[in-house]
Amino acid sequence: MTSASTAQSASAGGPGSDRTATDHPAGAPATTGGDGIPAVVRRRLVTVDARLDGHAWLATGVVVLIAAILRFLGLSGPNGKIFDEIYYARDAYGLIDRGVEWNYKDNGPSYVVHPPLGKWLIGFGEWAFGYQDAETKISVPGHLMTTAPEFGWRFAAAVAGTLSVLLLVRIGRRLFRSTTLGCAAGLLLALDGFHLVLSRTALLDIFLLLFVLAAFGALVLDRDARRRRWTRALEAGLDPSLPGRAGRPPSSWRDWPWWRLLAGVLLGCACAVKWSGLYFLPAFALLVIFWEVGVRRSAGVRRPWRDTLLDELPWLLVAGVLMVGTYLLTWSGWLLGDDGYYRLASRYPNTPGLSDAPVIGPLINLWEYHRAAYGFHTQLDDPHKYQSWPWQWLLLGRPVAFYWSGDGNCGAPSCASEILLLGTPLLWWSFLPALAATVWLGLARRDWRAGAILLCVAVGLLPWFWFALDGRTMFSFYAAPALPFLVLAVVYVLGAIISPAGAPLGSTVATREEVSDRRLVGGIVAGGYVLLVALCFAYFYPIFVGRLLPYADWSARMWLDGRWI
Repeated sequence: MTSASTAQSASAGGPGSDRTATDHPAGAPATTGGDGIPAVVRRRLVTVDARLDGHAWLATGVVVLIAAILRFLGLSGPNGKIFDEIYYARDAYGLIDRGVEWNYKDNGPSYVVHPPLGKWLIGFGEWAFGYQDAETKISVPGHLMTTAPEFGWRFAAAVAGTLSVLLLVRIGRRLFRSTTLGCAAGLLLALDGFHLVLSRTALLDIFLLLFVLAAFGALVLDRDARRRRWTRALEAGLDPSLPGRAGRPPSSWRDWPWWRLLAGVLLGCACAVKWSGLYFLPAFALLVIFWEVGVRRSAGVRRPWRDTLLDELPWLLVAGVLMVGTYLLTWSGWLLGDDGYYRLASRYPNTPGLSDAPVIGPLINLWEYHRAAYGFHTQLDDPHKYQSWPWQWLLLGRPVAFYWSGDGNCGAPSCASEILLLGTPLLWWSFLPALAATVWLGLARRDWRAGAILLCVAVGLLPWFWFALDGRTMFSFYAAPALPFLVLAVVYVLGAIISPAGAPLGSTVATREEVSDRRLVGGIVAGGYVLLVALCFAYFYPIFVGRLLPYADWSARMWLDGRWI
């Protein structure tokens, strides 16, 4: 961290705390700087130094390099399409080849029930590195280079997984004002088996995770940008107690909430991968509102709620329009061509509601397509060997086997090779205690970060509890968008262990030596935890990547009385 960033961190209570109204201890003088801003107000508006931090980026690079090696090493194995790659890799090639998902076996458009963006991304990897399908006799070389075809359709997932680790490091650093804790968050995500398997498989969920996390990160940057805007205005002599525009910062195009608008685009991308990205829309809107109210209250605005709603609701509406526009743009192949399923009413005479009217016809047909896909999702209740319920997910009650083979020579009488969508057990079994501790710490400290983390976990998991009431078929990978926020909850608790929310150094509440000792012990505890997670990951690594093992070694990793088989 830079010296300026370190000073900011210290003034805010260190990496484990971000105090608001309690920053100013009772009886301490409310000193005012040369610019007239009271010290307590400046502390409340402080943000992480936005300047380039070489040491922080170096540490980030090391974590991302670890993640990239784990995700790209041996990416082309096992051979062939595993689990739902049989659908998504084929649909992705159809998008690149014809602009829509295409059934080459029957030579007709495919009926699909997920939006196209995730498959577009998979298809770009196939375009770059080649594609092959034994069943349909398709074999095309890559435009950039020719590799094993499996590498082509898994490439985009590996990139998305690596980028999500990068994002979590930087988001964690801004949330916790600590490069160490940010890197810890990224490293825990990099060493999670659930995330690793999704990063090495041509499924959609890793892209949904990436775009949701990126949208959240954009909102965190928006929060910082808005706080810096108010700080500059106060330094320039703004009186926030004045009514109307006179009590608000001057506005120009440079002060527009660009990061918030980007969050709308990214959330549109998330919904264009899977509709479940839509669950995060109300949560992110609430975060914007509460954060804006918080910055205005800290600055001394008389009516922060009223002013926030008047000023920010129009921008939220613009972000929503960008979200919808981004979503529709990902359907451009379907909208601009004639080959898509339900695209032309004349090809589906027995389907009511379709239209071939100019301009509006494609939109009407797209709406009917969405209605049909939604009906499929709501009626999906066929039993599946690896289905599970939401209350099992964080307990690893029923992971999904993506691949299994007993062939090969491992030097033992019988062998096994498996890819199991299983979270690193020590990490995942920490989630529930970490969530409970985050609730407690968040309430005790009135900490906005705890609330943001818990809200994102809730919208990532709780809707599935509702859908479970009607017996809908579900799988553990539906929890993917909540995973980064679960990791942030763990790191939030580690930060509290390392650096308690005590009084500033020099006060009578905590001496410098006491704080130093607490941080030393807390650092050892946190470092030991991360090391144990790494060792646990290493033990299960063979069943994350399909490495051939003696059957006895594979069986030893099947915990929970065979529930993982």
